[in-house]
Amino acid sequence: MRAVAAVLVAALAVGTALPRPGLLPHGPASGDARLQPGDDESSPGVLLRPAPRLYGHSARRLYVGTNGVISTQDFPRETQYVDDDFPTDFPVIAPFLADLDTSGDRGNIYYRQDNSPDVLDQAVGYIQAGFPHTTSSFMPTNAFIATWEDVGAYQELSQDTEPSRKLNTFQAVIAYNDEDTYAIFLYPEGGLRFLGTRPKESYNVQLELPARVGFSWGDGDDPKRDGLFHSLASSEPALRNLERESNTGVPGVWVFHVGSVAPLEHVEPGAAPVSHASGSADYTRTLYSRADHYSHADHYNRADHTSMELLAQHSSDTLYPDRGSHTPVLQGIVPKGLPASLGQEWSHRLHPNGDHSAQQSYSASPSSYSSGHHGVGVEEDVHGNPDVFTYSAASRETCAQHHRHCSPHAFCTDYTTGACCHCQATYYGNGRQCLPEGAVHRLNGKVSGSLTVGQASVRFQDVDLHAYIVGSDGRTYTAISGVPQPAARALLPLLPIGGLFAWLFALEEPGSENGFSITGAEFTQNLEVTFYPGEETVHVTQTAEGLGADNYLSLKTHIQGRVPFLQENTTVHIAPYKELYHYSSSAVTSSAQREYILVAGTANQTMSYFLRQNITFAGCPHTRLLAQQRLSVAHAFTLYDSQEHVLRYALAAHIGSAGDNAENSPVNPCHDSTHTCEATAHCQPGTGMEYTCECAAGYRRDGRGCRDVDECAEGLSQCGPFTICLNGPGSYRCECHSGYRPAEDGQGCVLLAPVSNPCEDGSHPCAPGDRARCLIRAGGQPTCECLPGYTGDGISCSDMDECAKNPCHPAAVCYNTPGSFSCRCQPGYEGDGFQCTHASVGSTQRLTPCQHEQLYPREVPPGPSPVSNGHVPQCDEEGQYRPLQCHSSTGYCWCVDAAGQEIAGTRTAPGSTPPRCGTPAESVQQLTPCEHARLHPREVPPGPSPVSNGHVPQCDEEGRYRPLQCHSSTGYCWCVDESGQEIAGTRTAPGSTPPRCGTPESTERPRTMCERWQQSLLEHYGGSPRSDQYVPQCDVEGNFTPLQCHGDSGYCWCVDESGREIQGTRSEPGSTPPCLPSVAPPSVRPSPRTDVSPPATGTFLLYAQGQQIGYLPLNGTRLQKEAAKTLLSLHGSIVVGIDYDCREKTIYWTDVAGRTISRASLEPGAEPETIISSGLISPEGLAVDHLRRAMFWTDSGLDKIERARLDGSERRVLFDTDLVNPRAIAVDPVRGNLYWTDWNREAPKIETSTVNGANRRVLVNKDIGLPNGLTFDPFSKLLCWADAGTKHLECTFPDGTGRRVIQNNLNYPFSIISYANHFYHTDWRRDGVIAVDKETGFFTEEYLPEQRSHLYGITAVYPYCPGARR
Repeated sequence: MRAVAAVLVAALAVGTALPRPGLLPHGPASGDARLQPGDDESSPGVLLRPAPRLYGHSARRLYVGTNGVISTQDFPRETQYVDDDFPTDFPVIAPFLADLDTSGDRGNIYYRQDNSPDVLDQAVGYIQAGFPHTTSSFMPTNAFIATWEDVGAYQELSQDTEPSRKLNTFQAVIAYNDEDTYAIFLYPEGGLRFLGTRPKESYNVQLELPARVGFSWGDGDDPKRDGLFHSLASSEPALRNLERESNTGVPGVWVFHVGSVAPLEHVEPGAAPVSHASGSADYTRTLYSRADHYSHADHYNRADHTSMELLAQHSSDTLYPDRGSHTPVLQGIVPKGLPASLGQEWSHRLHPNGDHSAQQSYSASPSSYSSGHHGVGVEEDVHGNPDVFTYSAASRETCAQHHRHCSPHAFCTDYTTGACCHCQATYYGNGRQCLPEGAVHRLNGKVSGSLTVGQASVRFQDVDLHAYIVGSDGRTYTAISGVPQPAARALLPLLPIGGLFAWLFALEEPGSENGFSITGAEFTQNLEVTFYPGEETVHVTQTAEGLGADNYLSLKTHIQGRVPFLQENTTVHIAPYKELYHYSSSAVTSSAQREYILVAGTANQTMSYFLRQNITFAGCPHTRLLAQQRLSVAHAFTLYDSQEHVLRYALAAHIGSAGDNAENSPVNPCHDSTHTCEATAHCQPGTGMEYTCECAAGYRRDGRGCRDVDECAEGLSQCGPFTICLNGPGSYRCECHSGYRPAEDGQGCVLLAPVSNPCEDGSHPCAPGDRARCLIRAGGQPTCECLPGYTGDGISCSDMDECAKNPCHPAAVCYNTPGSFSCRCQPGYEGDGFQCTHASVGSTQRLTPCQHEQLYPREVPPGPSPVSNGHVPQCDEEGQYRPLQCHSSTGYCWCVDAAGQEIAGTRTAPGSTPPRCGTPAESVQQLTPCEHARLHPREVPPGPSPVSNGHVPQCDEEGRYRPLQCHSSTGYCWCVDESGQEIAGTRTAPGSTPPRCGTPESTERPRTMCERWQQSLLEHYGGSPRSDQYVPQCDVEGNFTPLQCHGDSGYCWCVDESGREIQGTRSEPGSTPPCLPSVAPPSVRPSPRTDVSPPATGTFLLYAQGQQIGYLPLNGTRLQKEAAKTLLSLHGSIVVGIDYDCREKTIYWTDVAGRTISRASLEPGAEPETIISSGLISPEGLAVDHLRRAMFWTDSGLDKIERARLDGSERRVLFDTDLVNPRAIAVDPVRGNLYWTDWNREAPKIETSTVNGANRRVLVNKDIGLPNGLTFDPFSKLLCWADAGTKHLECTFPDGTGRRVIQNNLNYPFSIISYANHFYHTDWRRDGVIAVDKETGFFTEEYLPEQRSHLYGITAVYPYCPGARR
């Protein structure tokens, strides 16, 4: 059979590419199976006998997919991989991975397993040509052949378009024996007529994503980060050369070693001379892959970071010195003088073995990592068509995957962007939960609260809530039992507690939906109510947790805040009202002012409150909701039954259009509950005022009324084996027989297996019972915990030496025992060991503050040169503080007063002369011991019931310790003497009555610690501090402001509630840290709309991500990833450019989908405002000049640069000539200069002019490719850009001089911003925000949003305007 190969060799020797006969035999005549035509089809698994070795595993089955790919497992939906780069998250062999389509008889896909000699002989000829030194004895026993013949790219066809005539043919062969597996890719001449496919849902933007050719293991813990892969081609030039070049010497034929019984850590490409259709310099080289598992930081900073490298060698003989020469079967056809193939990038890299000898290498895939899923895509090939965006859909769910989430009374619908559930006829809900229309429903829940009623505090926990809903006319009855009487009466006006159910189950007018139809039974309501005139505020959170048995809705309610006190025998009257609700895909909001009347005897008083509420839920993002609806409450009733201790609300409501004339139009009786339908019937509106009564689901007509259908008796139930059918009003339920449990199908029951208890039967792994205990968690799994007094993981527990923490009195001895300890007073003392007294005196031995602090060291008070470690003070013979204190390890020294407080201005640096300090009596006492202890809390002295956490003492108006001290978190209370020492025997447990200590506390507010410290320093500075002296900043409440700055030095830091600096937050001049409030913030307050989620103070980044703007705070220059969130949701938009006006605290953005420019304030409740809505095609870059109150933008569709006022007025064109693809734009407000990029493929450039358009000139036009991002740093005065073509991050002075490269290995940057000593850019390969150090150029960290899609513009938001004081 070698004659077949010889004939083929002779035929190929005179050609320049592989002819069609060079493919292995295929088609029906060869016994092939044919893949079903379609857009995203896959074959059944082909069982391979024997199974080949592939990527280090045994591949028992292979699957063939429409999209030019073979796998060892069935394929996910194409949207999960077809537009992504390698690696994929499942194993693939990809001869041409793209969005292919064989619908409409456009081509065939064939596959088979074959062991015929002719096929194996032809395959081994190609393999030995690619591996002439290693496969002389290799003979395959089997081959798997997959052929894509005349297949087309996916097209969105319409009546006016015809299918493309560009069709591709290619083949993949997997040849193997018991020891080795090889893959062969064959591309015949003219076989690749198209090189890429257009993403689905690309917003009519013309763009093709290049196909991918290569291999992916798909077995990493996170395949998008760690998976090993080998990429042969992913750009148009490389794909174009597939049929012209080769690694076997045969153009169009590529072979790879992909499996072996010996360890094979990477794909080995063929090592024969690289063949090219036209000869050039002689080349022989070996190719190999490399893909180490390493961290993200390593990925960014290692020189040999690429997923594979193909190192040039002078001769293949040096790689195989011990192997003799071998003449491959196809040797005669290899042309001499061949250049490097596939157009890979050449660069200098370090050799992988760690030496520093520079060797030339290139990477066929410069980026090791790719994004998870395409959301909004951009063309990446530097040789393609770059001047347009691509907006392609993210990976979506389908009903095949999603239907299990639907209610049994719902159906699933596939949309172009995903799947959603919808309730069947006669049911309503959100599809995940459905209830029968017109039926009676019940709701159960628990209510907890902490209220201040007038001046009294009231707490209640898990009291019962029950609601009864008559769905046929929108009536809801709510009862809350067990709330203490003062609180229950005070909650009478709080009708919105029951009003939630009125909105949920309101009667629906035609074309409207009540709340349950939108949220279903899983949502969270946050409600804030402010009463007037007293301005008491209460917060209510209600969380729905799904439907339980009998379709009972389960709900938890928490109420916290202040409410006005109501006298006994007071009734509350609330008039009918209307309320407007605003809707988005995941939230509903409303706000209203509401009056109520208090009636006590003959006296009436009208009061009011203002409410804000938002209801968040997981809705269907693929359906469209009404923007607004109006809830009309026809009847509202509230009552407190003092005999039964039950608080009741009752409402009747309907929901309809928010139209202006809704209030004046006649109301159908179905909508205002004036109909005569029975409770078991549903009122169906007709024309005008007409209506009919229809029986609800589960009922049937009986004369003029409706009677319940007994589904159990009539055999209409769906109850399965071993069940009992129980009939109920309008429905039924299935219960299992004793000893059975529900089956997985939800209808039948199966035998209940006995549940083992490892904790009882002794099969648990815990330590013995005298040291540990065993607990059963959810799912029956045992958990081990060490008993008190022991430490460990529960499986191994060792005794804890409590004595090491010195828990006893200084005059006592500690004795450690297994699991415990004891304290005994020394001879001459008496007591319990925690407190010891002289036996002869009878009074407690007291330690001076200095002696006590020696036992319980505190942190050194912060000063101009903070000492980071704890300081143990020096005491004199009488136990008083020595006037001079020096830190033992750092060498700092300072003077103290009698209370041990540092005297400002006395601290000296290490090595210098210590200050001269007088006696304590000569020092001015700045803070009392209590005040000082509040500023620098120390550990609580151990007592009979030790408090583990630090205690901040309570001081009176004069700074002395209050006689009664209580621990804020544990609830322990005790009495102290004048020095703050606990008086033995006075400590009480949490929840018990506190001890009576000394004089009662005063209710008058004393000056705060911040105010006293501020006053003390002002007096020390003579009342007028210099600009370089520190004075603490206090807010109106007297608390320390979270951000503290040292005069005008520019150094700032964050402090806690006691004014202590938070380590790691001190920043350099020019930047301020983002500091959170030191006091607990209030609950999230709902806004009139859900679009704007106000950010915290401090510096943060804003980034554009499709239909939203994200918020990413900074801690110094570190990314606070855990605090990232969505700041602004803009449904239907594609946000690209973004910038910030620091004066008005307003963000501006461009929208290429809506062709608009908009803005929104960052104040709570702000709504987006469109300021330019015409004359735009593709607005991209945007820059705000906060000094001139102007904005500038680029439009790549119109090839213009324009300017306008920030309100959109005075709009004018600056430039509309000599522009091809203007994108990024930046402004220097101080100097009045404008900068922009033009990524024209033929002549990319960066230009500048004045902000008025004068003095236009080119700054950079050499050695740039695709300058996507541009930023002007107001502090360093540098202009910097990120280039997706050269992969460089570079900077220059504004005049174009001093150009230097900061980073030369970016992935695919889009936008960039400079802040402090870092750059932050959005990256389309990583779909995230990447941080780069300005000095070193290192990638320091990255943030990848949970929702994976492309990020566009990015900007930094300062707490002040750059170049100006705050």
